[in-house]
Amino acid sequence: MNYKKLGNTDLKVSTICLGTMTWGEQNTEQEGFEQMDFALDQGVNFWDTAEIYSIPPKAETFGHTEIIIGNWFKKTKKREKVILATKVAGPMRSYVRGGGNQFGIKNMTEAIDGSLKRLQTDYIDLYQLHWPERNTNMFGRLGYEHNDNGEWNKFEDVLENLQKFIQAGKIRYVGLSNETPWGASKFLQISKEKKLPRMMSVQNPYNLLNRTYEIGLAEISVREQMGLLAYSPLAIGFLTGKYRNQERPEKSRLAVDGDFWTRYNKPNTEKAVDAYYEIAKKFDLDMAQMSLKFCEIQPFVTSVIIGATRMDQLKTDIESVNVNLTKEILKEINEVQSIYPNPCP
Repeated sequence: MNYKKLGNTDLKVSTICLGTMTWGEQNTEQEGFEQMDFALDQGVNFWDTAEIYSIPPKAETFGHTEIIIGNWFKKTKKREKVILATKVAGPMRSYVRGGGNQFGIKNMTEAIDGSLKRLQTDYIDLYQLHWPERNTNMFGRLGYEHNDNGEWNKFEDVLENLQKFIQAGKIRYVGLSNETPWGASKFLQISKEKKLPRMMSVQNPYNLLNRTYEIGLAEISVREQMGLLAYSPLAIGFLTGKYRNQERPEKSRLAVDGDFWTRYNKPNTEKAVDAYYEIAKKFDLDMAQMSLKFCEIQPFVTSVIIGATRMDQLKTDIESVNVNLTKEILKEINEVQSIYPNPCP
């Protein structure tokens, strides 16, 4: 396994992070236990979850993934071996603390205490803001229209709230998710000026079908030591090749909740996937491993978040750390990007 520092901390996290969002929906608790056992044995010490998981989010499964992780901690007594990340939801439906903004002190206190209880731990290593409260583009939305009429908790207030939880020992470090270059920069600026907690990471989508992180946030990640935790590195499975030729394998994400994943329903998705598939075939590489390794080797990436519903998928994904992408392979990958630039932003 490979390791990198989380932000400017002394924490060394595995460059493969265990994603958990299917546990409690597509995966049973026992299957989640099996994944955690195996991942830890392979040197994966970094796990990511969120209070709203399982995905797709709904009231019936709110917190279920955290409960599964907490039950594993209770059973194995291995909490200290894991660097654990979770998230507080941004503006949400009524089943999450009445809905609306969530980064005020009252809602954040409820969120953190709820996560700690479900996770059966006294502290969270990395606590992330799942998405912004302000009106801005996220989750693949394009066509920015500025609208600042809504009320949202100001960055300074949010950081002051987080500082209270750090001082109380409930969280160690903080990070962002689904954030923009402006938002990331403002958080860094305010934390420096006001001596408030510093964001150590940004968890945003990044894969061969969506390299938009490279445009603005990548420079911030490198210069400010606030690395990317790349989610959806396999584009919900498109970059394994399993959806080629309109295939929809039973129990796959597209088969189970295809309407939820509209980000990947784009005109050039299949053409780009076919082109990457041919590169993997030409160089005798597993397509999933090639796609994951491309993410891992980027200088702005701290860790690549993998998610698997089957153990064979998990093993393949973790083994991607041992793959070598030559200059020739990278050249061909970049040529595909130039022909089909970011088909799924």
